[in-house]
Parts: sequence; C-alpha cells; structure tokens
Amino acid sequence: MRDALRQFIHAVTTERHILWFVLWCLGMGLFAVWSAVFLNDPALHELAQAFTNSIAGALIVVITAVALGWGAAVGLYFLERLGIRKTYLVLNFLLNLVRSVPQIVGVLLGYVVVSRLMLGGAFESTLQQIGVTAVVISLFVFLEVADLIRERIAYYRGLEFYDAMLCCGISEWRIVNGEILRKNSVAHLVQKAVAVFGMAIFLQCSVDFIVSVGLSTEVSSTNFPVTLGSLLARMDSKQDILAISTLFTDLTYIKPLLIRHLQGIGTAWTIIFTLLCTYKVANGLVSRYRL
Repeated sequence: MRDALRQFIHAVTTERHILWFVLWCLGMGLFAVWSAVFLNDPALHELAQAFTNSIAGALIVVITAVALGWGAAVGLYFLERLGIRKTYLVLNFLLNLVRSVPQIVGVLLGYVVVSRLMLGGAFESTLQQIGVTAVVISLFVFLEVADLIRERIAYYRGLEFYDAMLCCGISEWRIVNGEILRKNSVAHLVQKAVAVFGMAIFLQCSVDFIVSVGLSTEVSSTNFPVTLGSLLARMDSKQDILAISTLFTDLTYIKPLLIRHLQGIGTAWTIIFTLLCTYKVANGLVSRYRL
C-alpha cells in the first residue's frame, strides 16, 4: 500500500497529464462540497444534472468519434488497396464534404433536425436525447480521429516491417489493426480522444448556449436536457456572472460573490476549468510520449 502510494505521488509530480487530471478531480470535488454547503437544493440538483449530462455527452462523443474515425480511415485504406475506386472516391468525397462544413454550423443544423424529431415524439428519454445530440457532435469531429489513423497507417506503410510481415503471411487487416494501431498508436489515440473530449465540451456548451438564447421558435433549450451551456445562458446565471464587476469597486464583495451568485459563477468556472485541464492533459500526453 505504501509503495503504491509512493508510485502515485511520483507519477503525479513527474507526469503533467496525470497532475492535471488529479487537479481537475480535486477541483471538481472541492467545488461539489462548496456547492453542497451554499447552494439551495433545486439549484444544486440542476447544476449536478447539467454537469452529468455534459460529461456523459462528451464521453459518448469520444466513443462514437473513435469508432467512426477508425471505420472511415481503415475503410478508405482497404478500399484503395483493393482497387475499389468508385466506392473510395464517393466515401472520400462525403468525408471532404463534412470537413468543409464549419463544426459549429454543422452541429447547429443537426440540433435543428433532432429538435424536429423530438417534437414529433422521438427520443423521449433524457438518455436518448443526450445520446443523439452526442452523435450529432461526433459527426463533425470524428474526422480528427480518422486523419490521425490514416497518418499512422501511412507512416508505418512506408517502413520495411510492413512488407516483411506481409511476406511472412500475416494478413494486412491484422497488421493495420494489431501491429500499427493497437501496439504502436495507443498513445496517439488516447491523446486524440482527450482532445476530442475537450472539443465536445466546447461545441456542446457553445451550441446549447446559442440555442438557449433563442435560435428559433422550433429549437429551444426546453427541447433538450439541461447542460452546462444551457444553464449558463439563463438569466439568473448571467446576472451572477455580471456581479463579478462589483469586485472592481469593492474587493470585499468576494465572499458574497461566491455564495449568493454561486450557480452562474460555478457553471462558468466548471466549463473553463474543465477545458483548461483537458488542454493541459492533452499537451502533457504529447510531451510525455513525444507525439
């Protein structure tokens, strides 16, 4: 037990990505305790639900984006290798078409479609709504994963070991998925998954904020589960954030600020702190594994 604790402390102090992950956990834990003490029960429940929905949606985005990215990259590679030219060109055209659409615009259009389906009676449960909106976001971020996998395959395809393994009778499917991706690209994929998680949080909060302030009469925040972005867009949260300006004239207002205006400030801090830690973890992985 003592050796395990010593190893953990050493990892935290020497590995930047572990350090920032631990800091995020500690920061969110302290904020949860502070909120439990000073927030009223309805506001605390809503903030906890928004946080849970946002994190769950981002995790679904990561899983879906990795699956779609792997399918697109490996599919394109084998279509080209097998000489199925027409299918390869069509799939490549569709991927480039998705790439040409700005992410925020694509997600907004996806939300419009999902909202109309929800108004028609589809996706009634909260989990279904979170899942389908996460899939919409993943459709516009999975190309990040696909490009990485294609780069890894192209890099190893130019090395001698690839042709040597083919000469030994090892199937190309096993070489690509086993030797290249599973054995030699895990660190790259983990780093990209962390980056996608950050992108998912950013896009989700941005789109939910836009929807909440009034995108159209058909798409509104009432159609979707509460998230950090939609909670931040509410009038009371905006007033909480505007209260920060009081500090410019009265520094003693810091205590009331962190108690009376906790919901809005806490929501904004959670978003910023999560994005910061995600960025630091991703950069730490790059430095640690020299990606």
